[in-house]
Amino acid sequence: MPENLGFIGLGSMGEPIAANLLAAGYGLRVYNRTTAKTANLVAKGATVAATAADVASPGGIVLTMLSDDRALDAVCPVQQSFVEKLGPGGIHISLSTISPATARRLAQHHAKYKVDYVASPVFGRPDAAAAKRLAIPFSGPAAAKKRIEPILAAISASHFDYGEDPGCANVVKLCGNFLVASAIESLAETLTLAEKNGVDKVALAEMLGKTLFACPVYQGYGKQIAEQRFEPPGFKLALGLKDINLVLETAAAASTPMPLASLLHDRWLSAVAKGRQDADWAAVSIGVREDAGLK
Repeated sequence: MPENLGFIGLGSMGEPIAANLLAAGYGLRVYNRTTAKTANLVAKGATVAATAADVASPGGIVLTMLSDDRALDAVCPVQQSFVEKLGPGGIHISLSTISPATARRLAQHHAKYKVDYVASPVFGRPDAAAAKRLAIPFSGPAAAKKRIEPILAAISASHFDYGEDPGCANVVKLCGNFLVASAIESLAETLTLAEKNGVDKVALAEMLGKTLFACPVYQGYGKQIAEQRFEPPGFKLALGLKDINLVLETAAAASTPMPLASLLHDRWLSAVAKGRQDADWAAVSIGVREDAGLK
């Protein structure tokens, strides 16, 4: 029979993931700083915890889906946290995109309480989360990974084991997000070039997505950029800048030059400076159009 789980963080990704756990038969105690966001899950059978620590039960499992390193730190290495409450035999599944260094530091902190930390950042937007089409790289202690595999199967289409180093799964996630950001920049430049030369950019995006670049990233973002459609955001531009910063920090720590990542950083930073932080991160393409003299 499925375990009872705790879940912290019910944003645009956390809510559909939690809903899929309920649909799979898991009992769920949820916590979110904005309590109103728990209503839909309560209607589906979840119970609301008064604090983040209250989602945990001794030896149980807690999932977190929080926006960044700071938000995760705010609920983990603090007194009377859910980590302490989990205690020996407990597992923390972190679904967030954070620094590999933060993941390793948190794993060491958890070990003080004999709690296993499993990094499991997710690839996919809210619609993919709702449809269980997420892809999840995960890394951490072998026994803990074996125990949580049914949970990952309940929320994703596929999951990939990257060993016991808790930072590795987050390196994989940052590598993936770097490639997506690179594709967005390339698509924006390509479609702008086409438009300035009288080519139907929507038709071009469709052709490329069906032939040379027949994959979800080029298909989805190609259409989105061609149509200049950035609301509602599937992934906010400000979070994209956060991830590019993490890529550059991780690269610097490993003495790995990434000149394209530096270009992406400036493009995303410019978009935030122009007030586009809450739009979909494909809205950086507006800056490419502006540089080309297009409105």
